[in-house]
Amino acid sequence: MSYTYLTTEALAERIHYEPSTIRSSLKDSVLLEGIHYIRPFGGRKILYLWENIERDMVGEVDDRVAIPMASGDACHV
Repeated sequence: MSYTYLTTEALAERIHYEPSTIRSSLKDSVLLEGIHYIRPFGGRKILYLWENIERDMVGEVDDRVAIPMASGDACHV
């Protein structure tokens, strides 16, 4: 699969958020490493995967209650 890789600034332009909001509020709470962003070659630079972010932004709303677990999974009740 081919991905569109975006810097924090490029993602901010697409979703109309400040780059600082993405870094402080969205990264690691809504945007998850390995799903929504990667660190190429194990470095410090972060590249966001646009297709995965777009899919989750416009995806169907799940009305089930889910309890987040430490492993990153969720317990659906």
